[in-house]
This record gives sequence, structure tokens and C-alpha cells, in this order.
Amino acid sequence: MEQTARHFAFPTVRTVGPGRPLHWLRLGWQDLCANPAASLSYGLAFAGMGALLNYVFRNAIEYLAALTMGFLLVGPLLSIGLYDLSRQRAAGLRPRLAPSLVAWRSNFGAIGIYVLIISIICLLWARGSLVVFAVFYTQGLPTVADFAHSVLSVDNLPFLFWWFGEGLVFAGLVFAISVVSIPYLVDTQVDAVTAAAASVLTLARNRPAMAVWAALIVVLIVAGFASMFVLLVLTAPLIGHATWHVYRDLVEPGASAPVADPAL
Repeated sequence: MEQTARHFAFPTVRTVGPGRPLHWLRLGWQDLCANPAASLSYGLAFAGMGALLNYVFRNAIEYLAALTMGFLLVGPLLSIGLYDLSRQRAAGLRPRLAPSLVAWRSNFGAIGIYVLIISIICLLWARGSLVVFAVFYTQGLPTVADFAHSVLSVDNLPFLFWWFGEGLVFAGLVFAISVVSIPYLVDTQVDAVTAAAASVLTLARNRPAMAVWAALIVVLIVAGFASMFVLLVLTAPLIGHATWHVYRDLVEPGASAPVADPAL
């Protein structure tokens, strides 16, 4: 018997102005307010992971710095449930926490590939951070206090240049391939390659808006960390819900069609 697979046409990518990210945040806030208990549950999970990360690596600043920055990049994967809450609301349903906890099952294979890719990039980033620290701190790795002093001191500009430069490369790469890809994967059965390509094209066609959006993400997450993770309970789900609206605003999924498998 002949079996068929589904083929998705490449999506349509829209272009918006640089002020659009504020609209996404407003829509994300509305989603959060629609069922605050479910959304803030994810916020508590984010804050808990941040606090645990800070505790485990408190004496390994070379890893803590990279992993803290990497926290900004794995956010899209950790926010899958938040995307599903927004999707439920968009469908006219009352957002419920339980279904969102298993939303990754809807496109398990493609999402699994993304998890693997992002994990490898974050591990490379952490290793690169260690190398930069080893080069500039030949007398021993710094304490958290020493590192804070380095960030504030102009005497350490070469170190800051290489450390932030390395982080920027990895951050730019992950942001490019994940800015809309994860909610796209949750919303459809599209494959990981198409989702990544759509994400890169979205970034390329909306550079001013994406620059503003990236800056807002950094500000909100850093504020969460600076408050000893208290504000992260609110800012993390806000970003997650808003990211769903980034995807829905900029990407129109292509239609699917059955494709016969010639091997069957």
C-alpha cells in the first residue's frame, strides 16, 4: 500500500518596522494576563534554573559567565510551553498548563534536532569562554568579585573585547536560527531545516526590528538576573509569549501537500 509524507512549502516572510517589538510585548502581556497562574509557573521554573545555575557554578566564573549568557539563547527551547499557551488562546481556548507541558510532542523529531544543535553551540560557547579566561588570567582564574572588577575596569579592554566578541558570534548564530523557528516548529509539522531557513530570512528582512527585539530581550533578562531572579518570574514568560507573536506576525506557514514515498 502506498504511503505518503507531508511536504510543506516555504513560508511567506513579512517585513515590519523597528517599532513593532513593542507591539509584540503588548500582545505577550495580554497572553500572560489571560492565565497568569500557568504563565508564571514557567517564570518560576526559569528563575529556579537561574538560581541553581548561579549556585552550582558560583566558584567557576569562567563557566558561569558563558552559561549565564547562554541562558539567553536556550530560552526559545525552554519556552515551548509558553508558545503553546499563546497558541491555545489564539485558537479561542482557555490557556491550560497541562497541555502546554507536552507541547513538544507535536513535532518531536524536528524539535529534538534543534535541542541537539543548540546544546552543541552552548557547549562550544562555554569551552570558548574557558579558553579566553585561560589566556588572560594566567595566574589563576578570577573570583566573581575579580570578574566584576574586570568588567568595570578599562585596564581589561583586551579581555572584554575577546570575551564579548566570542559571545556575540555565538549569540548572533543562535539568534539567527531560532528567532522564530521554535514557535514555527510547535505550530506546524515543518522540518528543522525549513524552520531554520525561515528564521534566518526573517532576521535578514527585518534587521532593524530584530535589533530592537534582541535588545529588549537582553534588557528584560538582565533585569531578571540583576534582581536575584525575582523579576525573571515575570520577564521570562513575557518574552516567551511575545516570541509567539513575533512568529505569527512575521511568518505565514506554507501549505502542506502529500508526497508519495517512492520506496513504499
